Amino acid sequence: MLATAPAKLILCGEHAVVYGQPAIAVPLPDLRATATVQAGAPQTGITLAVPDLSPEPIRDPQHPLIELIHATLATIAAPTTPNLHLTVRSNIPIASGMGSGAAVATALVRAVAQWGGVEIADATVSDLVYQSEQRLHGTPSGIDNAVIAYAQPIWFVRQQPAPLIEPIQIGAPLHLVIGDTGLRSETHRPVGAVRQAWQAQPETYTALFAAVGDIVRQTRTLLALPQPDLTSLGALLTANQHLLAQIGVSAPALEHLIGVALAAGAYGAKLSGAGWGGIMLALAADSTHAAQIAAALRAAGAVQATPTVVQAHG
Repeated sequence: MLATAPAKLILCGEHAVVYGQPAIAVPLPDLRATATVQAGAPQTGITLAVPDLSPEPIRDPQHPLIELIHATLATIAAPTTPNLHLTVRSNIPIASGMGSGAAVATALVRAVAQWGGVEIADATVSDLVYQSEQRLHGTPSGIDNAVIAYAQPIWFVRQQPAPLIEPIQIGAPLHLVIGDTGLRSETHRPVGAVRQAWQAQPETYTALFAAVGDIVRQTRTLLALPQPDLTSLGALLTANQHLLAQIGVSAPALEHLIGVALAAGAYGAKLSGAGWGGIMLALAADSTHAAQIAAALRAAGAVQATPTVVQAHG
């Protein structure tokens, strides 16, 4: 059995989304995690091979991914704990803001469900992966598991008792460039730092989060236009970056690449994901323009600079 899941990109709204503001995220189908399931040797239980990260397979029952596999087996009502050998491969950069952990988890859930002969709903996949993300990151926003499980551009609002998840309309293809700083930052670190800052200065940070939310709402309106206003859309993305810097999650390497992209003619640029490293994105006019921006980012020290297209949707 084999299942795959895409990477994700937060277009706008990261961090503020943890505090009730909306965010927009899109899947990146060119980057994927893949999980396969095979019968294991008798009495071996659950074994998870992650050859891209370690030569030794994972067998610890308390490892978050092993716990996720058991949770999935319980969800599909598997009668006993089987002997399974699972393998995960991924070409999504880890700790880079592209949802590598959620993509791996989503692929695992779907592969186990396939093994069990169960067609599992997107909402159930999202919930299982979110629980796994909680074990890894503490207080994740919930956006990674949602956009990856549903595999479509989404409007996401974290609320009780369940998050609001809506597909969004994208009126015309969106040309982006993803620049990788090469700096890895585990999501829980900047997320935790922002929580501490919010607790220390609630009024200041609540106002910053609200300003981000306003940008996200304006961005949704612009994305729906059949003839995109790239100047206005880019200005919103750059304004979001300024607020993220004030929130405290940017980094010199991110600021450097953002400045290079803007100097190369990008309509707007910002970090994407948790920050303190990872990736940034830049808005281009078309594929030729995106290639020029990518070349400038690589020349300026980006570990990787990848043009990509978010297709029209809805």
